[in-house]
Amino acid sequence: MSPAAARPPLVLASASPRRQELLAQAGVTPDTIDPRDIDETPLKGETPRLAALRLAQEKARVAGADHAEAYVLAADTVVAVGRRMLGKPATEGEARAMLGLLSGRGHRVFTGVCLTCPDGRTASRVSETRVKFKRLSDGEMEMLLASGEWRGAAGAYRIQGRAGACVVSLIGSYTGVVGLPLYETMGLLTGLGYPAP
Repeated sequence: MSPAAARPPLVLASASPRRQELLAQAGVTPDTIDPRDIDETPLKGETPRLAALRLAQEKARVAGADHAEAYVLAADTVVAVGRRMLGKPATEGEARAMLGLLSGRGHRVFTGVCLTCPDGRTASRVSETRVKFKRLSDGEMEMLLASGEWRGAAGAYRIQGRAGACVVSLIGSYTGVVGLPLYETMGLLTGLGYPAP
């Protein structure tokens, strides 16, 4: 029996191509992609770290209910300036306001990762990365908006895209800012018995 046939399947509860690419970079290929849309509104008094953790756990729980025989991996990324959380902008105007808030200052990116197992065990981790943007000129702001990369991106930017040229410093997990911290993710997979490379 091949190793792939011998192990339970892996379900990625995310439609993000970035997360799939990061897993592939680590030699892991999900058997199924099954994203779950949940209410991502922060709870009253919830910190950005706890929001990222809770949302990842909720996505894994919801997807896991339909894949009891599988490992289910879920993640959620929250961008925060202080305690203020920046979600995914719905309009270009919202994206402009978020980028204006990030311009010339530091912010934190929290990515929660949760893995559920066929035997019912669950484990979670959160990566925290500190990112500082340069002060954006009007031209740079327009370039970032025109790229369209703000769509569907927490904090209105993708570090692996045009915004990467605006990052002055990064302390923490680059892959966590992209959307899936590989160190934490691989630790969860191997720790809970998934035969990762």
